Amino acid sequence: MRNVLKFFIVIYGLMCLSSAFVEAFADMLPEGGVMPEISLTAPELPEHRTYLGLAEQGRFDISQIKADVLIIQIFSMYCPHCQREAPSVNSLHQRIENDRNLKDKVRMIGIGVGNSDFEVNFFRKTYHVLFPLFSDPDFSIHKKVGEVRTPYFICIKSNKDQTHRIFYSKLGPVGDADAFLNLISQQLRSK
Repeated sequence: MRNVLKFFIVIYGLMCLSSAFVEAFADMLPEGGVMPEISLTAPELPEHRTYLGLAEQGRFDISQIKADVLIIQIFSMYCPHCQREAPSVNSLHQRIENDRNLKDKVRMIGIGVGNSDFEVNFFRKTYHVLFPLFSDPDFSIHKKVGEVRTPYFICIKSNKDQTHRIFYSKLGPVGDADAFLNLISQQLRSK
């Protein structure tokens, strides 16, 4: 009986720690908060630089991306959920590109946490990803966004002062694409 009681006390303690851990990171990218500064290397593909509104190669800050709304997918090549979600994310990107009200205002990027350029390119080719993907081999970006699990989606709206306000910050799949696109459209209307 004592061993059973000890077992339940240990399980309860682990649940409390787990809950505290999740709550601690849930506020790392709170909706309504400001996106941390993130610097990336411009894509090699000219069409990706054009898509992001970047004139040259080299380093750039996400605040330089020409978009009213930026959707960031935090992924990993090794994440089975990210692999399974790839067709839905590609479909979302295609729907944005085919919508005349969203096409020139919304951009998508992916950041492969812990992934090298080779791994990110492998993911791009394997899952036919058409929007720009970036590597984060040393987890430096991952740390800035709170070491979130994958896939994680962040939507930010550009402010006039070059900061970005987070209006969507969630772990897991996007889910209902229509509801997600409606949320983005609402943000675009609320200038």
